[in-house]
This record gives sequence, structure tokens and C-alpha cells, in this order.
Amino acid sequence: MALAEQPAEPRRTSVRVRVAGDGQANVGTGLPVLDHLLSLMTAYACFDLSLEVAPGDALDEVADAGRALGESLLEPLGAERARRHGSGVVPAAEALAHVVLEAGGGPLVRSNVDLSEARVGGLGTDVVARFLHELAQGAGLNLHVRLIEGTETQHVLEAIFKALGVALGEACAIRPRGEQ
Repeated sequence: MALAEQPAEPRRTSVRVRVAGDGQANVGTGLPVLDHLLSLMTAYACFDLSLEVAPGDALDEVADAGRALGESLLEPLGAERARRHGSGVVPAAEALAHVVLEAGGGPLVRSNVDLSEARVGGLGTDVVARFLHELAQGAGLNLHVRLIEGTETQHVLEAIFKALGVALGEACAIRPRGEQ
């Protein structure tokens, strides 16, 4: 009797975002460095975020986290009076990053940051690029990331995610009535 191949079980990622939050994060991606960066992003966006990624290959966990977060932001970014665009310029020690985004203009990621040689989370690949690409795909973002200054990898990452948080917070904010 031959055994039928079982379809691969879909990866389970659980995400909840409250955009008018207190900056509280409960994140478990499988990569402590990404958990830290997402916690910073959440604080700077003033979101509340709960994100749990099913264990698996580290690169798949990064992709799942980015895609799930992006998809969870579709509704608040598409709300009737949401700004749908945002910008943040934030330092972290000697690093300074600028992130600009627009919802509905993508998905597109443009960046002058290359961390392919950095060992982030023990991985020899640009984890941040993978995460940002999946975030942009999930949320339909036109996303621009510029490193203005900085060489220390941890500070560069923190500056990028802080600036991303500010930009996302602005983009999800509701415009006052009468404002274009």
C-alpha cells in the first residue's frame, strides 16, 4: 500500500496590530535581533503589536513576519481618512536613518543600505532587506530607506526600524476632517 503524500502544512503566523496603541510589543519571530527591532518599531509607531511566527527556517521566519505584519496593516493604511504616507528620520547612536513610505504605491523597496556582509542573527544574508521586501509586499507599500550616517550594524538596524515605526505611525494616522 503506497502512502499518499501529505500536503505541507501551511505556516502559522499570528499577528494583531492596534495602531492607536501604547507602543507595547509581544513578538516571537525566532530571531531575537528581529524581535528587538520590531519592538523598537512598535514603540516608535505607537502601535500595540502581537506577532508570533511558527518555528522553521530562519529566513522563512523573517519573510513570514514581514508579510504578516504588512497584511495586518492593509486595513488601517486603507482607512477612509488615513494619511497613507509617512516619513521618519531617527538616530541610534552614530547612525541616522530616513524612511519614507506611501501606501498603495507599491510594492517597491528602494534602499542604499547593504547589510549582506553583516552577520545579523547569525545569518549571512541581508535579513533586513528580506523583511522590508515582505512588509512592502504584504502592505502594498512604496518604501524608501536611506542610511544618512552610520557604520555599526546594530545602530544602523535600530535607526532604520525606529524611522520605519515613525513613518508607519504617520501613515496610519487619521487626518482631521477637512485636511487633504
